[in-house]
Amino acid sequence: MPTLEVKDLYVSVDGKEILKGLDFTVNKGEIHALMGPNGSGKSTLAYTIMGHPKYKVEKGDILFEGKSILDLKPDERAKLGLFLAFQYPVEVPGVTLFNFLWKAIQANNLDSTSPRIKQLPKSVVDYKKELLEKIKKLNMSEIFVYRPIGVGFSGGEKKRMEILQMAMLKPTIAFLDEPDSGLDIDSLKIVADVVNSVRNPELGIVMITHYQRILNYIKPDFVHIMLDGKIVKSGGPEIVEKLEQEGYAWIRETTAEAAD
Repeated sequence: MPTLEVKDLYVSVDGKEILKGLDFTVNKGEIHALMGPNGSGKSTLAYTIMGHPKYKVEKGDILFEGKSILDLKPDERAKLGLFLAFQYPVEVPGVTLFNFLWKAIQANNLDSTSPRIKQLPKSVVDYKKELLEKIKKLNMSEIFVYRPIGVGFSGGEKKRMEILQMAMLKPTIAFLDEPDSGLDIDSLKIVADVVNSVRNPELGIVMITHYQRILNYIKPDFVHIMLDGKIVKSGGPEIVEKLEQEGYAWIRETTAEAAD
C-alpha cells in the first residue's frame, strides 16, 4: 500500500480545470522530482494534497496510508504527517519562528498518537536543543528563530527557514515547492545539504522544480514530467539529463506521438 496515493484526480481553480485525471504515488524513503513547464499543475497538486480551499476536487481521491483525506482540513492533514514548503514563504509579523514551531509540535504531541509523533521533542528544553542543532547545519544565526517569521529575511533565508520547519516537524511526506527558486549557488548547496541530512527511510520527499541544478545535489529516485494537468512521463534521473538537452518540446512531441 503506497504511503500517499493520488487516484484519477481532477481539480479546478475558480472554475478552470487544472488537474485532469492525475495518478501519482510516493512512499516513505523515496525522493521524487516533479517537473514541468509553468501552468502544468505541479503546485496545484501540492496545494490540493494539503487541502487548500481554493482548489476544488471534482473527481478522484487522495489516500494517505490507505485512507481518503479529502474530508480533512489542512491542519488535520499536517498532523497526519503531510508537509508543504512554499515557493514563496509568507511573512508572519509578530510571531517568532521559535514560538510557532513549538506550538506546532505541542499540537502534534497532544492530538496524535502516530509513530512519527514519538520522534518529536516533548519538552521545551529538548526542543530548543534540537532546534539549535538544526540551525547550525543551516549555517544560520540563532537570532533568526527569535525574529518574526520571514520578516526582513532574504529569499535564501526564507527557504532555509522552511527546510528547518520540515526538519523539526518530521513529516512523513514533504512537498518542496521550487526549493531552488531565487537561491544563489551557495544557498542552494546549503538547502540541499540540509534536505540530504534529513533524508531517511521514514520520510518521502517530492521536489517541485523547473531545473536540473538542485537535482545535482539532491539525487531523486524517480522523476515525473507534468504537462497539461497530467503526469505524462516517469522514470529515473536520466530523464532530467535529456530534458536539459532537448527541453519540454521533447516531452510534447513524445506525448503527441503516443496520442496518435
